[in-house]
Amino acid sequence: MPTMPAARTVPRLLEDWAALDPAHEALVGGGERLNYGELLARVRETAAALHALGIGKGDRVAILMGNRVEWLVLAWAAQYIGAIAVGMNTWATAREFAYALQHSGVTLLAAAPTFLRQDFRAMLESIGPLAERAPELRHVVWVGEGDEAHVGGNVTQMSLSTLLRHGAHVAPATIDRLGADVSPDDAALLVYSSGSTSLPKGILLRQGALIENGWHIGQRQHVDENDRLWLAVSLFWSLGSANAAFNLLTHRGAIVLQESFNAADAIALIDSERCTVFYGTPNMVSAIAAQMPPGQTRLESLRTGVTIGSPDQIKRLAALGPQKICNVYGLTETYGNCAVTDADEPLDVRATTMGKPLPGFTVRVVDLDRGYPLPVGQVGELRIKGRMFAGYFNDEARTASSYDSDGFFRSGDLGMIDQHGQLIYRGRVTEMVKTGGINVAPAEVEETLTQHPAVESAFVVALPDTVNDEVLGAIVIARDGQEISEKSLEAFCRQSLAAYKVPRVFRILRESELPLTTTGKVKKAELKALFAQTGMVSR
Repeated sequence: MPTMPAARTVPRLLEDWAALDPAHEALVGGGERLNYGELLARVRETAAALHALGIGKGDRVAILMGNRVEWLVLAWAAQYIGAIAVGMNTWATAREFAYALQHSGVTLLAAAPTFLRQDFRAMLESIGPLAERAPELRHVVWVGEGDEAHVGGNVTQMSLSTLLRHGAHVAPATIDRLGADVSPDDAALLVYSSGSTSLPKGILLRQGALIENGWHIGQRQHVDENDRLWLAVSLFWSLGSANAAFNLLTHRGAIVLQESFNAADAIALIDSERCTVFYGTPNMVSAIAAQMPPGQTRLESLRTGVTIGSPDQIKRLAALGPQKICNVYGLTETYGNCAVTDADEPLDVRATTMGKPLPGFTVRVVDLDRGYPLPVGQVGELRIKGRMFAGYFNDEARTASSYDSDGFFRSGDLGMIDQHGQLIYRGRVTEMVKTGGINVAPAEVEETLTQHPAVESAFVVALPDTVNDEVLGAIVIARDGQEISEKSLEAFCRQSLAAYKVPRVFRILRESELPLTTTGKVKKAELKALFAQTGMVSR
């Protein structure tokens, strides 16, 4: 049985693994391979350069690029000297980028000049004078550019190779001392929520908890040092940088990076690198399934990993390769996950529940109106205590108000605990529909709809009604090549749902018609307008 690493800081963890087995492969990406000895050397070299520029404990280092080796090296180098890595959204608009840059108060921004259709150099220039929009920014490092540097106002812009030369004269003993001064309680990572209806929150995560939670997540997946993670999930998400990366790092596994998701490239990379761990979302799974080469039905090397989705979506992924795939629940505030199914549990359990709370977490379900704990099987708000985030950056009031009087975090999520202690997610509290005085969790109805053989995905919202105050409206995306009618959907729902849970209105759309955030999440607040646009009302 593997034991949790003794290290509770990034510098100590990297040092321990490099000492134990320096030749063990750690990181693959962009044609580059680093073993644990080389990874430690690269991180220390970058940490020395950051220190030479005056960056120290508590300073923020922003990273804006795809899933490159440099992303993780820069993040771990910042954390090695007690600074805070800030994951910047590569899909952000100029307004969102400017907000995160200013709000986080970064000292250094490391960015690729371009990524996919984004021109980050032009975006940086478009947001206005940096002295006003990002007054604490002193350095911009362009990753993947030639060897040059120039100064514009108070900001020095340079290439990565120029940055590294700054650290050439920093004594190794200095980096040793800085790494030794890092504490498990030090903030290590600042992640911004997607902010589908408002400006994103900056969520601070601690060094020690990143390691502990990453370890427990991997234990539920039965990960060990022989595992190889395929990672195309964006590193600026906590799922990538706080969950997946620390899962493999704490188990001394290898991380295989795909700079940006492309289904055909993902298949080739997973096969050629013999990846065993899958991290991905249902839309990624659908794209991979559609791109499988003729005669190939499975990705044979895959074994375990995490995903989310309907029971049918999870079972389809298991059939594609990772038969031990795990379902999960959590928020960035809980370091990605606070509940994970065990890889050895039956697939039906892993497809229909999110597992038991991880060690170190307590999850309770409370009544929405009065806040008292609810018994097994009843839906209420999920509240969480344990290994929680350090706080919302520069927002003590918001941090304090996010906890109840018993010290439980108000997740804003609906869910229940079943008779076996397994958590079942039922959507957001704000999505709860009250029809005829009875609460209905949209997620339960969505789960039922996605069990229809012709349905790819479904989204259920509340619609105003003169008799019942609210009724349910369902937007349904049909699978490719499938035809579906409102009557057949209604009949299907009536087979397994109480009458008050059956949607009164259905709308069948193409996936391209859904309103999305910059990170690809459906904007549920805007779905109601899709009914109004066609004059649909409840009947």
